[in-house]
Amino acid sequence: MATIEVHGITKHFGDVHAVEDLSFDVERGHVVGFLGPNGAGKTTTLRMVLGLVNPTAGAATIDGRAYEELDDPARTVGALLDGGMLHPGRTGRNHLRAIAKSAGIREGRVAELLELVALTDAADRRAGGYSLGMRQRLGLAAALLGDPQVLVLDEPANGLDPSGIRWLRDFLRKLSSEGRAVLVSSHVLAEVGQTADDVVVINHGKSVAQGTLREIMARSSSDGGVKVAGPDVRRLGDILYAQGANVSGDARVIEVRGRTGEDIGRLIVEHQIVISELSPIGASLEDIFFELTGGAGGGPS
Repeated sequence: MATIEVHGITKHFGDVHAVEDLSFDVERGHVVGFLGPNGAGKTTTLRMVLGLVNPTAGAATIDGRAYEELDDPARTVGALLDGGMLHPGRTGRNHLRAIAKSAGIREGRVAELLELVALTDAADRRAGGYSLGMRQRLGLAAALLGDPQVLVLDEPANGLDPSGIRWLRDFLRKLSSEGRAVLVSSHVLAEVGQTADDVVVINHGKSVAQGTLREIMARSSSDGGVKVAGPDVRRLGDILYAQGANVSGDARVIEVRGRTGEDIGRLIVEHQIVISELSPIGASLEDIFFELTGGAGGGPS
């Protein structure tokens, strides 16, 4: 059974249709990447899931209930919508203590989470002096205070450096391996491609693609081409170019478009060319994202 269920949610702000008849599920043990250009309706959707925005039509539920109907929301769902939403004069430790106290969560959990998100050394500094990446990690710690089985995260990679992004990737995979349901919006498409089990892509508030990451990747209509490496690839490239193929690269590695691997293989045999690699070049999630959305944004996000 899906933990997060979104059924035909629609949100209109006057004449602006921010989200239109959107449906998808997030199951336990899965990370779902929620993708779309700026203004596509991602944040509005996440706010409807969390009961912060009332849908014009449709409904979103967590464990079969609307957020406002949950008996213990802090221990059911954790959310990160804005890593900067904190009192700048409070220390990171006191920020978490205040949230924990309001939710009836034991104080010992604060120290555990600070260590988990690698903020122990900065815990007693005022949060107003934190970098954006540190604020994001503090926001993740706040989302996890109640040890929830559902996580809703809006752009958690914002402000993270490469090592922080890698840490986040491993962190989200660990959470899903524990049986949690993770819904995460992101602009870092390469990381989504390494993290998500399933993908939901929206544009102008409407779903344009949904499925497993493998299914989404298989939808590409682009010719990713063929990579060929070896000592004789320059000669092979000259032959292919003369026959009208699109060839790029250098003396050791070329990329060929407009020819299949079988076509290239025949030329290799015919001309007795020595190679060390012949492999298809798959389209990236970024390529497919732009195919699906046209690279254009929509109204409010």
